[in-house]
Amino acid sequence: MNSISPSSAQYLGANPEETLPPVGRKARSHAPRADGNHFLNGEESGQSSEPDEVDRLKAKLMSAWNNVKYGWTVKTKTHFSKTSPLILLGRSYTLHHEEGLERFRMDFVSRVWLTYRREFQQLEGSVLTTDCGWGCMLRSGQMLLAQGLLVHLLPPEWTWPDALQLTDVEMEPLRTRSPSRAAPLPALQQVFTVQPEPRRRERGREREEPTRDPHAEQLHRKLVSWFGDHPLAPFGVHRLVECGKSSGKKAGDWYGPSIVAHIIRKAVAKASELSKLTVYVAQDCTVYKGDVLKQCEPAGRDGLSGPSTDWKSVIILVPVRLGGETLNPIYTECVKDILRLDCCLGIIGGKPKHSLYFVGYQDDHLLYLDPHYCQSVVDVTKDNFPLESFHCNAPRKLPFSRMDPSCTIGFYAKNKKDFESLCCAVMGALTSSSSKEKYPIFTFVEGHGQDYGLDELSTLPPAHAALPPAAGKLGKPKSASTDDFVFL
Repeated sequence: MNSISPSSAQYLGANPEETLPPVGRKARSHAPRADGNHFLNGEESGQSSEPDEVDRLKAKLMSAWNNVKYGWTVKTKTHFSKTSPLILLGRSYTLHHEEGLERFRMDFVSRVWLTYRREFQQLEGSVLTTDCGWGCMLRSGQMLLAQGLLVHLLPPEWTWPDALQLTDVEMEPLRTRSPSRAAPLPALQQVFTVQPEPRRRERGREREEPTRDPHAEQLHRKLVSWFGDHPLAPFGVHRLVECGKSSGKKAGDWYGPSIVAHIIRKAVAKASELSKLTVYVAQDCTVYKGDVLKQCEPAGRDGLSGPSTDWKSVIILVPVRLGGETLNPIYTECVKDILRLDCCLGIIGGKPKHSLYFVGYQDDHLLYLDPHYCQSVVDVTKDNFPLESFHCNAPRKLPFSRMDPSCTIGFYAKNKKDFESLCCAVMGALTSSSSKEKYPIFTFVEGHGQDYGLDELSTLPPAHAALPPAAGKLGKPKSASTDDFVFL
């Protein structure tokens, strides 16, 4: 029997009818509201042809089905080991004591969570007002970009102060266990209860309220608003769908991880809000350092690179394929080594046709944020719009063996020195002794893509990208599909 998702309990301030509409209730009308809400786009009567009405009816039926399908989920038990380190975006946590558990909670809940939304303004060129059922890879890409922006704009150790409210609602402090025998943490769904008196008080120690930085809180809210579901948001679903048109994609299509990497690059390039940030997408599993430097150091009038003060921070996205139909287990240790790096922004991938955003791991399981939960649209144009639905307090795990081999890995470098350190750290992870594979997942090389005959290829959208020539040969590349990569 289906039941409410654990993460849905966090939306205490929302109307329950808006969060999970009862079965059998009529879908809300998309007619304009009297208050002028600009998110809902009404349909003018008498101006639609009969085929348009059929399309609208199909879209409404499909949206209603997806809203039910992704508004509910079956409860699953998520266990965490008390003895094994839990890695979250380069940070390591041990959960055998309350302090480590709380630090992990704060860090995890502070990540920006972007999911399916419904009842937003109609997407251009379609009748869709929701991305349920098709936009999960776009949402995963949004989350990776949001993590990059958190690192870019906020202090390194920043956590969302209000994360405590979510953890207080759904998480109970870890109970003391005998040290003689290691046991997993209780299922998260079993500890999602509110305690009338927190155990911290029983010990005579009050939990300290986090220090609030008004400037950081303002940046956090502004950052979240950039991912709002309306046409003016620089990284909202409307803008991403628009950027995907040049790659042959439209609203309602399923997007692969390599396509989304290029969509993110285009969206950031168009965003006036981020003049000091650029996105580089690797070509054929190769990061060309010369091309990265060219993007990050704008050329002066003399054609030479500008001074270091003109350096643009960079998000590096590397589309890869780690096997054939399934993940080749030989790459598991390498993926772990990458997720342990401070410069790593996570991985967008998931299961076939089911995108997830991987942010860490423990033992043989990946830790992820899941976009497959449908929520009502939030009007981010309001000054104090609610932030709770943009943060998740229900971590999930997936065995490495179930990871889809097609994925995109993200990295961030704030300045030139960080980029040089990133190259060394990533190459170290790719060629570490723990990696059993002779050839790395991807590589860094000096020079530019044009030096290897890739100048024209680099300007093409991923739908026209090509597989690289065989090792040691520079022949004419063969055409490939959207998500074809090098098979290592």
